[in-house]
Amino acid sequence: MSDAIQPFPIRVPQTALIDLADRLARIRWPDSGPVRDGSQGPQPDRIRALVERWQGGYDWRATETLLNGWNSSRAVIDGLGIHFLHVRSPQSQATPLLLTHGWPGSILEFRDVIGPLTDPVAHGGHASDAFHLVIPALPGFGFSDKPSELGWGVGHTARAWGQLMQRLDYGDRWMAQGGDWGAAVTIVLAHMRAPGLAGIHLNMVMFQPTPHEREDATQEERRMLDDAERYDREYSAYMKLQCTRPQSLAFALADSPVGLASWIYALFQDVSDSDRHPERLIPLDHLIDDVMLYWLPNAGPSSARFYWEAAQEMAKGMPHGLIPLPAGVSMFPGEPIRLSRRWAKGRFADLRFFAEADHGGHFAALENPSTFVEHVRATFRAMT
Repeated sequence: MSDAIQPFPIRVPQTALIDLADRLARIRWPDSGPVRDGSQGPQPDRIRALVERWQGGYDWRATETLLNGWNSSRAVIDGLGIHFLHVRSPQSQATPLLLTHGWPGSILEFRDVIGPLTDPVAHGGHASDAFHLVIPALPGFGFSDKPSELGWGVGHTARAWGQLMQRLDYGDRWMAQGGDWGAAVTIVLAHMRAPGLAGIHLNMVMFQPTPHEREDATQEERRMLDDAERYDREYSAYMKLQCTRPQSLAFALADSPVGLASWIYALFQDVSDSDRHPERLIPLDHLIDDVMLYWLPNAGPSSARFYWEAAQEMAKGMPHGLIPLPAGVSMFPGEPIRLSRRWAKGRFADLRFFAEADHGGHFAALENPSTFVEHVRATFRAMT
């Protein structure tokens, strides 16, 4: 099979949009129940507002044009087609940077940072801060292929990303960034010492505090532990279901656009820095765009299975020990899984940058793009 990188213009058939409109016109709504604060999940009025915009005013074709304008491309790696955006900087000496999203994010999570990162001069920065961006959709997400064989978890994805950067002729020196599953993939890339990878930046670090760290926690670190415990207690049911029984959920995600939208919206509600009103922080059309990248390619079921694959890997043992490559870490206050600078120093062999943002949450590049860009630039400046 050819190793060539191929253009991949996205052209969703009109019949798919007509089918979606028909499904949205025939919703059977749940009752509101006795709880009014969203603690049981999204309230019907929130999802009704989203659906009303979805039905009237939202324009998928505009989003399609946006994606195609960012050099929508495809590569087949280990038999699986990987969709990615490849946005080159006007600065020829720009540093290649791999950006990896998580769930329920997508490649559009980076929509507001593409311009500043690729063309800093046009956004008040310096030419030396320019990046060529590679933004792949995880296996089974968006318009990437759905794995038909077991094993496409974090480790296999990291190896595929390393191959992708080699095929793009970025193998001499490149950087990587990620949050959520993107952080897990980026950390594995660092442990693998992927050829040419010179440094990483993370806006989430998956870690377990040690007993000593718990006992010796400062007041601020105690708040971090409390937030993580609250996430596990109140918000993580989706993760446990997708890690163990993703196919039970698959039928609902594949058949009901509103079911899919509410499942995704719940995470934006629970782990964004928005006081549980994500549409006040992220434009409603952008939230719908994210849902569409799951609905149109029927990626709800396959993206859920990524959790199952990762759970199998974790049971067998993932790479551990100090993260060996130069690294930068950004902590956003609405991210439920946070660590302090001193905890980070114990997990990275060469921590070049650490900073805390004044606002933003789990979807950092969407919620606080200016700080995200500032921290990414500062991290990789420290590695030149």
